[in-house]
Amino acid sequence: MRNFTFYLAVALCALATKVHAQETFESKAKNIAEKIEKVTKDEKEALKVAVEAVNVKVDKGEINAQQAAAEKEALANATAAKIESEVNRLNDELRTLVQDKVDGRIAASDTTKGNHTYIFSIKRKDLKGKKYEFNGERRTTSQFVFAIGLNNVVTDGSVEDSDFRYPGSRFYEWGLAYNTRIFKNDNLLHAKYGLSLMYNDLRPTNNRVFEKQGDQTVLVTSPVELKNARFRNVYLVAPVHLEFDFSKKETKNDKTIFRTHNSFRLGVGGYAGLRIKSKQKTEYKLNDMEYESKVKGDFNASDFVYGLSTYIGYKQTSLYLKYDLNPLFQNNAVKQNNISLGVRFDFN
Repeated sequence: MRNFTFYLAVALCALATKVHAQETFESKAKNIAEKIEKVTKDEKEALKVAVEAVNVKVDKGEINAQQAAAEKEALANATAAKIESEVNRLNDELRTLVQDKVDGRIAASDTTKGNHTYIFSIKRKDLKGKKYEFNGERRTTSQFVFAIGLNNVVTDGSVEDSDFRYPGSRFYEWGLAYNTRIFKNDNLLHAKYGLSLMYNDLRPTNNRVFEKQGDQTVLVTSPVELKNARFRNVYLVAPVHLEFDFSKKETKNDKTIFRTHNSFRLGVGGYAGLRIKSKQKTEYKLNDMEYESKVKGDFNASDFVYGLSTYIGYKQTSLYLKYDLNPLFQNNAVKQNNISLGVRFDFN
């Protein structure tokens, strides 16, 4: 009886430690995501107020339209710089948190009917050589997601004769995903959900760059010969997928264990989120001097992004396809939708 009491106490201590670690991880991840959203929202609201103040100065005759345009551009650049600086700092926090999770310093959670369950195993031999084990099952696991590949746009239902270079236009995505087995005694269906940062790059052809003309954003020929031109949108999104996992179940000590990412996988679903920033970068050489220019602003790009996505692969590696249902630019006469094809990695 005394030995049993000792083992029970050890088990309860282990459980309490894991509960505390998980709550810390989930609260920190949620807190970082909320901070990113709040920074973007607050700075944009502050920019609207500042721009309205400039408009008031124009109405009073204190400044002319040209001076107002210059002030508005300076305000927009300052706001974009603030958002980028703060988001980069929060991204570093999220990367550190995810790395701690990947390295096993933070436990994973399981959700079953609204309650947390945890897996732990404690083994001790008493004086008679008996082995005591406490086992639970983990239906929810977490993965670090990273994806990279080609990026372009669909114009009038086609990607042929695109205005953007096929090899040079790329996308990147990284984030944290949770994978929950839907049925208790069947491993086929899983719900996959999480939070990701998406970077979509476009490199125009024929020495062109994007230019904002009122509520239209169009490609125009650069007055100088460009070495490189790149337009980037960055989004914070919440992907959701229904995942079919064909990993076989295992039996250990007369107990059925369901593994994931051990065989072929297929995911179908979508994503939705907010645009964090837009930026255009150009590089050129003039009079034997090399120049680099970065222009930040909204470029009339859609503030909200939503689309469809699917992946198919083996173990942790998949072929990944994404398609934005919203247009790249809000009011352009010709609708263009972003499309990405690449490789996705789901690291347990």
